[in-house]
Amino acid sequence: MTAPQNPSPSSPAPVVGRYRIEHRTSYHYSDSVSASYGRGYLRPRELPWQRCVEHALRVEPAPTDSAESVDVYGNVDTFFHVTTSHTDLEVVGVSLVEVQRPVLEPDVAMLPWELARLPDGDADAVDFLLPSPYVDIPGEAATYAAESFRPGRPISEAALDLVRRIHTDFTYRSGATTVGTSVATLFTDRAGVCQDFAHLLLACARSLGLPARYVSGYLATSPPPGRPRMIGADASHAWAAIRLPDGQWFAVDPTNDQAADERYTTLAWGRDYGDVPPLRGVIFTEATSRTMKVSVDVAPLVEWDRVDLAPLTQ
Repeated sequence: MTAPQNPSPSSPAPVVGRYRIEHRTSYHYSDSVSASYGRGYLRPRELPWQRCVEHALRVEPAPTDSAESVDVYGNVDTFFHVTTSHTDLEVVGVSLVEVQRPVLEPDVAMLPWELARLPDGDADAVDFLLPSPYVDIPGEAATYAAESFRPGRPISEAALDLVRRIHTDFTYRSGATTVGTSVATLFTDRAGVCQDFAHLLLACARSLGLPARYVSGYLATSPPPGRPRMIGADASHAWAAIRLPDGQWFAVDPTNDQAADERYTTLAWGRDYGDVPPLRGVIFTEATSRTMKVSVDVAPLVEWDRVDLAPLTQ
């Protein structure tokens, strides 16, 4: 995916989306927790087509220690350590983000897909070519992918055809899979969620020698006509990106049968879900059960002024 270029006077203005994103995760434990260690990816990336204007994170109870770092793939990784005894833990990330619709150069989009195979000595993308903990590459993956990636077919055309077929052939069904569901199982059951469909696309691309990475983020959605937006009704989302012959990446969403555009906010990317979960951690407790509630709200904005990061100040 190429960085959008500044338009000339005769060029159409770039398509831009602006959003206030709130990601709230609440935990309740059946007994006191003496300490919680948390780590996750909640700050959107800075990219040629995406700008994180502002970001804030609140953890309640307040952490004794917290920090941000950058991982091997350039994602911002947040750490916190809560030492106050608690039965409830809440983590809220709020971001103001501007996303410009990425532009795919026509000359690159029409190159034969075979040219995107990883050349010798390109160490930057090799991680995205090999099997990874959550992306096995069964024999079915190459067979399935070959129907879209016919010899000499343009890379963009082949990728979008694969996206269309996954969207058509596999059913979106919440609860049909777990985090550890394999691609081989997905081929058998033919049902899953966005994470599964991203993993499936990765397996197909990698089976043909094409580097492909898992992308975690948010998708701005619209309510049905005549209905108001429901606060907290959105969810975190996952899609995939295939490396192009020029080294750029083409982000596509098999769950929704489309290329990623200005509605897609990128949090982080890695080999698979295991590299970039929104939150994970360790707790010290004798609790025998817990409940977790996650709500995400992606609210479109027209202007930045008079927009703050509430409810972080409440």
